Amino acid sequence: MSNDSEADDAEAAVEEETADEETESGLQSGDVIKLAYTARTVEEGSLVDTTDEDVAEDEGVDTEGQEFGPRTIVLGENHIFPDVEEDIFGKEVGDEGTVTIAAADAFGEYDESQVRTISKDKIPEDDRYPGAHVQIENEQGHIETIIGGRARVDFNHPLAGEDVEYDYEIVAEVTDREEKAQGILQMMLDVELDLWFEDETVEEEQLVESDDDEDEEGEPEYETVEVEKDTLYIEATPQLTMNQQWMMGKQQIAQQLTQLLGVDRIIVQEEIGGGGMGMPGMMGGGMGGLEEQLEDADVDAEEIAEELENAGE
Repeated sequence: MSNDSEADDAEAAVEEETADEETESGLQSGDVIKLAYTARTVEEGSLVDTTDEDVAEDEGVDTEGQEFGPRTIVLGENHIFPDVEEDIFGKEVGDEGTVTIAAADAFGEYDESQVRTISKDKIPEDDRYPGAHVQIENEQGHIETIIGGRARVDFNHPLAGEDVEYDYEIVAEVTDREEKAQGILQMMLDVELDLWFEDETVEEEQLVESDDDEDEEGEPEYETVEVEKDTLYIEATPQLTMNQQWMMGKQQIAQQLTQLLGVDRIIVQEEIGGGGMGMPGMMGGGMGGLEEQLEDADVDAEEIAEELENAGE
């Protein structure tokens, strides 16, 4: 009797393990893919977004200066509609799908209370006409009518209340680290950058743990140790340093990159002039110090300080 019970338990364990493997098969959260897609409103079939330049041109979209082609996204990072992402999980490269996204989960339901009457004086003179898109007190809207000194403005998203149909194809899975980093930065900042990875040995100060209870209230003791650092280097081109998203959120972007790529630190390296001397700015792992830079240049910082002190006497 016990043998039969043990056999049943073993069989159940195998079935459970097989079910888990089937659940986790295919693309999962954290995978980086290239996705081609076209999204349209369900009712009118109006184009919402596409990665296909031919589709955009057929719809009369001005494609000048725009980049088309499959987009690099990280699954699980809210880079696409959650409904589409859920449909992709478990699928393979080459698979296609169509997902209908309800208005509430796309651009929101249409809200009549968001249509408000305001003084036309709040609207720039050049935009005082029906159909104009305006920004008033940090809200985006479009003008419905202007009568006398009053304007009726709709602050709903232009696609509010519209269900959206999303056709997609999984073009590729990105596994190369540099291509992955490039794709993520392209998605975040819309710029293409020179970047590379290096494994480096660096010195760090680490706290020494004392076993002596009597030293608990004493000064903490540190020691210098050598540690391996997986480092992502990014060349600080003018396109990067002048990028609005980068200027406003470089620390957040660096933190997100560190997590997505599994690196220890990120160093943004700037070349000044034509001498080839880099000015490294370290992110995700602290800032490079002046003392460390002087050591690299074989300059004695204490000697310089002493000379400056003598000069002032």
